[in-house]
Order: sequence, then structure tokens, then C-alpha cells
Amino acid sequence: MAGNSRSIDARGWLFEVEDADTPGTWLPIAGITSWSMNPGENEEVAETTSFDSDGDYEEDVMQRGASITVEGQYRIDKTTKAQDPGQAYVDKDWSGRLGIDSHNNLRWRHETQTSWVVWDATTTPGEQAGGTNEKTGWSATFRKSGKATVAAVTP
Repeated sequence: MAGNSRSIDARGWLFEVEDADTPGTWLPIAGITSWSMNPGENEEVAETTSFDSDGDYEEDVMQRGASITVEGQYRIDKTTKAQDPGQAYVDKDWSGRLGIDSHNNLRWRHETQTSWVVWDATTTPGEQAGGTNEKTGWSATFRKSGKATVAAVTP
């Protein structure tokens, strides 16, 4: 029934990073004002065109990938002046790691969904900037490594 379907609000998406030092502890990323997912990031194909293709291009997908970029405002606690724990984890704990240590878990879902999508991911911090009458910006890009999994939402 098309009459019952409704669009969902973009502001209802939730993004959290797992604290690798305390497995099972998820840190929400605050201050997000926009996000985008690229489900074709890092996709690789092998051309399979041959004389038998009669001039039509043919290919097989050999590798799938995906990325999520979140953008927003650099957030601090009004009392302690400490950066938002989720943002701080990405900036100070995760983004400087190399090699096998560069991996961490990211999970995301819309508030209307009953399960999380969980990625083993790597991250690249984005630019932090702002102008005279602006708030300081914050962003990060997460790239999926391996297959995504799902986890039930628990209280």
C-alpha cells in the first residue's frame, strides 16, 4: 500500500563506535548534521569481454566495498569542556592507528529499526574548520572491511 509508506527523517540515523579498550561499550557520535553512504566505494571489477561478446562489454564484480561519511559540529561538554566521547574516540584513539590496529567497529541504524548494521572498519578523520559566524565543523569517513553483520538493538 503506497498510501501508508512514509519517508524517514535523516536526523533519525544513529552512529556509534565501539571502545576497543572496553569491548561492548559503544560511544554515540554527537553533533552529526549530515551523512552519506557510498555502497560502491572500493568496488573492483574484472573485465570478461571476449571475442564471443560480439562487441558488448562484460564484467564480473570481484570486490565489494562501502563507506560512510558523517559530518557535523565539533561538540564539547559545557561543564568539563571535554570533546564528545564518540568524536574524541575517532580523533584521538582510532584515527592514528596503523596496520591491523587501524580496525575498529562502527555500528549504525535508523531509530525506527530494530537492528544495527555493524562494520569492521577503518577511519579517516575529516577537516575541522569554521568561519567568523559559524560553529566548528567535524567529520570522519569510515570504510567497511569485510562483510557487514547485524546486531539486535538492546536496551
